Amino acid sequence: MSNKRITTSTIREKKLAGEPITMLTAYDAPFARLLDEAGIDMLLVGDSLGNAVLGYDSTLPVTMEDMIHHTRAVSRGATRALIVADMPFMSYQASLSDALMNAGRFLKETGAQAVKLEGGATVAETVRAMVQAGIPVVGHLGLTPQSVNQFGGFKVQARDMAAAQQLLDDARLLEAAGAFAIVLECVPAALAEKVSQALTIPTIGIGGGNGCDGQVLVIHDLIGLLPGFKPKFVKTYRNLAAEITGAVQEYIEDVKTRRFPAPEHSFGIADDVLEKLY
Repeated sequence: MSNKRITTSTIREKKLAGEPITMLTAYDAPFARLLDEAGIDMLLVGDSLGNAVLGYDSTLPVTMEDMIHHTRAVSRGATRALIVADMPFMSYQASLSDALMNAGRFLKETGAQAVKLEGGATVAETVRAMVQAGIPVVGHLGLTPQSVNQFGGFKVQARDMAAAQQLLDDARLLEAAGAFAIVLECVPAALAEKVSQALTIPTIGIGGGNGCDGQVLVIHDLIGLLPGFKPKFVKTYRNLAAEITGAVQEYIEDVKTRRFPAPEHSFGIADDVLEKLY
């Protein structure tokens, strides 16, 4: 595995070569370092940190300052993967000047190489302006979590003719605006594959089936750190929540029974020093 930094060009080249692209979320330096060393292509500092890290029940409360803070941490941990920062709710919707200023902050202040924002036709001109300003952009279509209240919940999108055509049209608009990749979330697999084939830029699926050019998951879902509801599209590779709980319970028992700390965890002092104390 090369230690050379992955770039937007690398990601485009992977699509041309038919090489699947790997992406995971990261929210802090230790996880970023582990995922980077494991060989992940892209790290998404997702506004999903609202659910995964900050204890919110949606992404909507996440602020620019939250995202700046966590993206800085991820950038300190990863030296090879391409880092993409999510633009949080209302950081780009109010005005084009807000959008450019906030997107620029990620590149100036955090070390991220790109930003991601949700929407199709409604954000195409914003994407175009960002790209013209030198800010690489990843699009996001399908189930866009910042619009969860508008959708009436977390539901599979674009199942009827009109919605499917709109998604394909939006994908083409984002490509024309200069996005270098598009996340497709919770859309029918056959539609996601059709969109992927229609574009020259890569698609990254999350609940979009195996026909996308790459895949992304929330790291906490992948390793079993988030209890409770698990989306259909998640594959949990480890159950670390149980491992962590077990380790903590063993620690509690060791402390209560004075098995920890043992002599090997403690520091000594000369007897004559103790004897002279008064």
